[in-house]
Amino acid sequence: MQTRNEPVRAREPFMEMQWKIGNVQIDNPFVLAPMAGVTDLPFRTLCKEQGAGLICMEMISAKAISFHNKNTIALMEIDPCEHPVSMQLFGSEPDLMAEVAKSIEDRDFDILDINMGCPVPKVVNNGEGSALLKNPNLIEEIVRKVSSAISKPLTVKVRIGFENEPVDIVEIAKRIEDAGAAALAVHGRTRQQYYSGTADWDTIRRVKEAITIPVIGNGDVDSPLKAEALVKQTGCDAVMVGRAVRGNPWLFRELNHYFRTGELLERPSVEEIREMILRHARKQIELKGEFVGIREMRKHVAWYTAGMRHSAGLRRESNTIESYEALEALLSRLA
Repeated sequence: MQTRNEPVRAREPFMEMQWKIGNVQIDNPFVLAPMAGVTDLPFRTLCKEQGAGLICMEMISAKAISFHNKNTIALMEIDPCEHPVSMQLFGSEPDLMAEVAKSIEDRDFDILDINMGCPVPKVVNNGEGSALLKNPNLIEEIVRKVSSAISKPLTVKVRIGFENEPVDIVEIAKRIEDAGAAALAVHGRTRQQYYSGTADWDTIRRVKEAITIPVIGNGDVDSPLKAEALVKQTGCDAVMVGRAVRGNPWLFRELNHYFRTGELLERPSVEEIREMILRHARKQIELKGEFVGIREMRKHVAWYTAGMRHSAGLRRESNTIESYEALEALLSRLA
């Protein structure tokens, strides 16, 4: 593969490629963030092929699992190629969370994660996700009870604050570690920010300096150079990428190559993008059927083609496609 015309520089030993969460060995420090409606099984397998070290699944409601919700059970399906893979639960009831965690531990995930960062109203209004940041005692109780209920490593994902509420995320991080978590992912934004503004990497640094378990930095990483800057500023043990990987699973390939060689890979060609979209669509159809699979591909087509020539028109037309053949015909116009 060609690289950009930049000199190859010696790789600085500021970050180990292999690392561990509990007893789980992870081959590189690049983590696919859990994203509702995005990190389903087909997309996760594509990211794994491109070199994601740790795969995180869409968040799953602990309460829905306890009710044996059919759609929720489908979200828990894992492909053998994904390992190591993290399953993420959300909820706010410590005993229920612990009971559910124990009941699903025999499923084929390697790590269990608790979501304490989701900002969406329907989650927050139930006292779940980032709303938990307002109650450090409840956070500690949830982590302690869940970690005691299972033998697999438990991790937690947080944001750094909740709107105008006083949140000491460093103190919360210490309590999460003391309660038995094996790693902590920190998104450097508050709930109020959602995904706007700039991530506060300095707060990630303060969390890293305060605890001994691995810290996964998250926020604003959309390139190998941004990942390098995050690691240098925070000292984090791993880098989690979210929105930047939508329509761009190649980012994992680029991160691995850069951190090993110092070279920046060329972006994928139009043909490579076209073939990836079609592979993604075939995976969606295989898992969900053509009716659902093609409709779910519409948003992915928009992400894959963002910034390309005539992409606005192509995105508009993609909103009406109803078959794989129609998608193929539409993509044949990519240039």
